[in-house]
Parts: sequence; structure tokens; C-alpha cells
Amino acid sequence: MSIRERPLMCLGTGSKMTDSSEDIPPATQNFIIPKKEIHTVPDMGKWKRSQAYADYIGFILTLNEGVKGKKLTFEYKVSEAIEKLVALLNTLDRWIDETPPVDQPSRFGNKAYRTWYAKLDEEAENLVATVVPTHLAAAVPEVAVYLKESVGNSTRIDYGTGHEAAFAAFLCCLCKIGVLRVDDQIAIVFKVFNRYLEVMRKLQKTYRMEPAGSQGVWGLDDFQFLPFIWGSSQLIDHPYLEPRHFVDEKAVNENHKDYMFLECILFITEMKTGPFAEHSNQLWNISAVPSWSKVNQGLIRMYKAECLEKFPVIQHFKFGSLLPIHPVTSC
Repeated sequence: MSIRERPLMCLGTGSKMTDSSEDIPPATQNFIIPKKEIHTVPDMGKWKRSQAYADYIGFILTLNEGVKGKKLTFEYKVSEAIEKLVALLNTLDRWIDETPPVDQPSRFGNKAYRTWYAKLDEEAENLVATVVPTHLAAAVPEVAVYLKESVGNSTRIDYGTGHEAAFAAFLCCLCKIGVLRVDDQIAIVFKVFNRYLEVMRKLQKTYRMEPAGSQGVWGLDDFQFLPFIWGSSQLIDHPYLEPRHFVDEKAVNENHKDYMFLECILFITEMKTGPFAEHSNQLWNISAVPSWSKVNQGLIRMYKAECLEKFPVIQHFKFGSLLPIHPVTSC
């Protein structure tokens, strides 16, 4: 079985993302609170050989395939679990409104974010319990850790691709325990992840969060990576939009509501000033690539190299029973 199929059919021991309607309680699963396992650069080898890495990258690639050639406005199934996840994200959004920024001398890193985060820290398990059925209640403390890790760092008041990866890991865990299923694939990206992006952008703007480990103009984006991967997959074989068009303001304004990639570009142009080639050099270079499929393949390679294989990012990743550090096992 290929790694691409893994999240749908073989997500480690005891559970799977299923296309049947039957519930699959992971009866033999001993849930644990995830913890950091990558403490030094040589530990990165353990990560790349781990079941967690195989399941995580497989999950990303499965969703990449699922949204290929589809607009955000494409009609897709919305399950009860998807609706509950959106409601959870709506709650996080409402808490931002209830926690306005405070007056402070520093322009960046508004300390009101810590008040907002403390609320999430306190309520995370209750929020996750609204999504997870009662027979899987034992999984809630483990899964909730990934939700708490997905919204930024409350000490540094920053956000980056490691936090984004924690949200993808959160969704992957929900697949592994059977809360999310095969036919939720498109909704996971278009409805849940897209709503997550909206909430993260609101957090970043409201509390003036710093980019975590930003490479400045040499990075793809200050905050996100996955919507560029999935967004480029959406645009594969588009009848007229080519990579060169995403640096065209008119093309972006007319199509951003249909494509995640263009929505990301719009957000960048709203947040940054000056010529696009100067503030987003990597993206400017990508606009010269001839096809979206080549952009998509290149971004997947870049994501592995710049995010998943970088110690400063992965040192913060947490491992439990659902995303284990032990070496990959076959189905």
C-alpha cells in the first residue's frame, strides 16, 4: 500500500479512516498525552522513520489528491463531524472578539493574545469533546493537545508552519479514531481547514503576531504553507488560470473565493507593501513555473525540505499513541 493511501486505509494500529457508517472504537488503544521526542538534530532520523511522519505526510498527500481540480464552491458532503469542527473554530473566532487587543508600547505581539490562549488552554478538552463521540472519550486529552499547539505560541506570541502542522495533525488524529471518514476528505480542506485559516489570519492581524522562524523574503510565506500545496492542486488543469496569473491583481480579485492559493496571495498583498517580487520572492519565482502540477510537486518537495525536515520546526512536534515516534509498520 502506498503512503498516499495510508490515512484512508491504514493509519497505524487499532483505527482507520473508514468509508463505512459503522463506528470503530479503538478498543485496544491506550491513549497517552503527546510529548516532544525530537530533542537534538540527530533525533531527526527517528522522526523521518516514524509512523507519525508516514501517517502525517500520507494524510497531506491524500487531501492533496482529493481537492485536485476542484473549486472551493464545489458541492461536497458535509458530515455532522465537519459541522462540529466548524462550530469549534467559530467559538475560537468569537473569543477573539471577546478579547480585544490591549494598549501597549510594543507594536507587535499584543499581550491580549495570552488571555485568548489561556481560554483555549482551559477549554480545549471540552471543545474536542463536542466533536468526539462519547465511546471515544478516552481519546480527547490526546487529541486536544494538537488543537492547543495549532494556534501559536503564547510566550513568544508568534505563529508559523509548525503550528499549522499541529492543526493538520489534529485532523489526522480525528481520522485515525474514525471521527472523520473517507467521504469527509474535501470538506476537511474546503470547510474545516479553510475556516481554520480565517481564524488564524484574524489572530495574526488582531494581536499582531510575529512569524515563527520566518525566513523573511526568502520564505514562501510568513505564516502558512499547506494552503499553497492544496491550493495549487485545486488549480491543476485549470482552463485558463496559469501560475503566472497569481501575480496579476485582477486575476486574484476575480478568483480568490474559488481557490485557496489565490486567497493566500490576496492576504499577503493586504498585509505587505511594495513590489510583490521584493516582499515575496519565492512566490514570485514560482509564478514562472509553467504548470500547476509542477508547482504542486515542487511545493510538496519544498514542504518536506523546509518544514518537515527542519529541526527548529519539528523539535516542537508532539508524539502520542495516534502519531507515534516508533518506526513505521506495514499494514
